[in-house]
Amino acid sequence: MPEVTINGPEGRIEGRYFHSKTPNAPIALFLHPHPQHGGTMNNKVVYSLYHAFAQRGFSCLRFNFRGVGRSQGTFSRGEGEMSDAASALDWLQGNNADAPQCWIAGFSFGAWIGMQLLMRRPEISGFISVAPPANMYDFSFLAPCPASGMIIQGDEDEIVPPDSVEKLIDKLRQQKGVTIDHRIIPGTNHFFHGAMDTLVDNVGDYIDTAVDEKAGS
Repeated sequence: MPEVTINGPEGRIEGRYFHSKTPNAPIALFLHPHPQHGGTMNNKVVYSLYHAFAQRGFSCLRFNFRGVGRSQGTFSRGEGEMSDAASALDWLQGNNADAPQCWIAGFSFGAWIGMQLLMRRPEISGFISVAPPANMYDFSFLAPCPASGMIIQGDEDEIVPPDSVEKLIDKLRQQKGVTIDHRIIPGTNHFFHGAMDTLVDNVGDYIDTAVDEKAGS
């Protein structure tokens, strides 16, 4: 997992990159939780998602938002972090010009940023949204949601009430041509304590199915 430095809107963005040995591999970008609450690219959920995709032949990039780790700049309430994510995606695409699919995966705050990126970049073909904070942030920009994807959460999430996520999913499922695979992991909290393997198994199961479906569409 070589360290990489990306030129971002506020200077240096610190990242970790895995380049697949598979020719013309699909790509995936990973977005971490809230920078002001300890979120980094080394968060266990983000790290686990990164490896789940890498094991399936994706070229993968995870990175620190501005002001986190060795990334320059300061927290910008989501606006700047959205620009950081766009710069990271530019870098990933620049190093994988022939990638047949482009995925994003975000956890909590990173899921909110990821869904905004999804709206702005039509080349994104799939997403994994882990515990999206639908009770804290406005997701009404997903009108319509441009791609199918997975939303997954623990049923004992103490930070994002599951019913707030269910309301978001109900709205997304009203849109034609979009399929949301909604999964709830029993007995675990916002951070998937004691259930990381179950999270990875569910995400991996979805990737294995969705990659083939998107390739055939």
